[in-house]
Amino acid sequence: MRRIADWAFYLGLIALAAAVIQPFALPAQGRLWWPLVGAGVVLVALSALPWLAAARHKIGGRTLSYGLNAMVSIVLVLGVIGFVEALSAKHSARLDLTENKRRSLSPQTIQMLKGLKDDVNAVGFFRSDQPGKRVAEDLFKQYAGYAGKKFTWKIVDPDSDPGQARRYGIESYGTIVLETKARSEKVLDPEEEKLTNGLLKVTREGKRIVYVVQGHGEHELGNSERAGFSEAKGALEKSNYEVKPLVLAREGKVPADAAVVIIAGPRTDLLAPEMEALDAFLGRGGKVFVMIDSTFTGRVRGDGVVRFLAKYGFDVGDNLIIELNPVGRLLGASADVPIIQAYEPHPITRDMGGIMTTFPLSRSVQPAKTPPAGTTVQPLAKTSQQSWGETNRAALQRGQINPDPEDPKGPLTVAAVASKDKARLVVYGTSEIAANQYLNFQGNRDFFLNTVSWLAEEEDQITVRPKDTKQTPIFLSAQQGRVVALLPLVVLPGLVLAGGIVALIRRRAAN
Repeated sequence: MRRIADWAFYLGLIALAAAVIQPFALPAQGRLWWPLVGAGVVLVALSALPWLAAARHKIGGRTLSYGLNAMVSIVLVLGVIGFVEALSAKHSARLDLTENKRRSLSPQTIQMLKGLKDDVNAVGFFRSDQPGKRVAEDLFKQYAGYAGKKFTWKIVDPDSDPGQARRYGIESYGTIVLETKARSEKVLDPEEEKLTNGLLKVTREGKRIVYVVQGHGEHELGNSERAGFSEAKGALEKSNYEVKPLVLAREGKVPADAAVVIIAGPRTDLLAPEMEALDAFLGRGGKVFVMIDSTFTGRVRGDGVVRFLAKYGFDVGDNLIIELNPVGRLLGASADVPIIQAYEPHPITRDMGGIMTTFPLSRSVQPAKTPPAGTTVQPLAKTSQQSWGETNRAALQRGQINPDPEDPKGPLTVAAVASKDKARLVVYGTSEIAANQYLNFQGNRDFFLNTVSWLAEEEDQITVRPKDTKQTPIFLSAQQGRVVALLPLVVLPGLVLAGGIVALIRRRAAN
């Protein structure tokens, strides 16, 4: 009997130790925690029964009482630990103190996870000692916390389970496979942006096609220079859009599979047949996104696009917006790069509150006082009261930026939207917002992508997207470095040692 009790005691300790290790070694197997704790407590308690029976005859009631109290205290401590663990598992909370909240999921990811309709399974292939494993596990836990049973996950060591790696066609460590019943997608890095884009691809049927008009000096999709549109093209493709160039003069019409047509800063006017093709596209419920630059930049000739937009209720000003808001000065922006902080209520701007955008070299795009019948026109973004629309070209060339009485005064609209039946049309007063030089400034990327998503009737993608990881190094002086080194290595151990010596001296003095 005594030997059985000893075995029960050791097995109970092993079970309790396994319960402590489980959250770290097998985080995906949370259901094992309670059985391990229960088995450990029961086995330890059973192992004590023979000792209690013998103790009744060998020791007095007082000693037995102390022993029982100690055992009850241990059981109570284990019970409290188990209760706290269960409570934290069901009602966990995170506090992200990083500068740009890079340890928290973005609104787009959260919105997508809460709206998942298909079950998604994520399989991460990481070695047990691979640094990215912990990052992937943390992301998976957060994703599962918002998606519930719609998102399941596991980590597989391809060295220990080569069959699984072969089944999924894994060629490199750190690969994550996202799969639904119909589709699968591989993600090569444990980053939120890539993981969320992978979710988009496996949960959406097909891709919406975005055509970008070419042939009039517009920004080039393949150009990676400051004025190019390669960044905008890449951002659209990451959001599960297919981006294609469109030469309207050659095609003669907008393709039937077009979800959105973008006109990105033409330097010369579109031809009359091209305008007619756009009219026909809008007439059958099409979606058009026009970014028209100011003639004051010296790169734009003709006003045919302006007249085209006037038919849909836009009053495009022949000016260059000057902004003297001090926020722009703090950010190093010049007067012709207005910083936008005011947005009108609309699905495109729904999550833009508190986020800055910039509309460089912009002209005003005001809703017409009397829009066409059946057309609704409303502003999206406005400049501050310290801005105006400069109309004096000669003064600008001389470097004089003082408002004249005839200049329109701020706040001025720099982006507006028109709707008529199923047709949608969005106009920006500049195309520079989406150029490589400015796309990644503050909220420019989100504003641009939100516009395309609204036009493509994918409003569930309208939000603030995952952040880029921002490293924040800590720089210490020589003195601060010495303090940081000495505190854990000398000061704290010294205090513990001194406390022990004092306690020992007092105990001997008392005896």
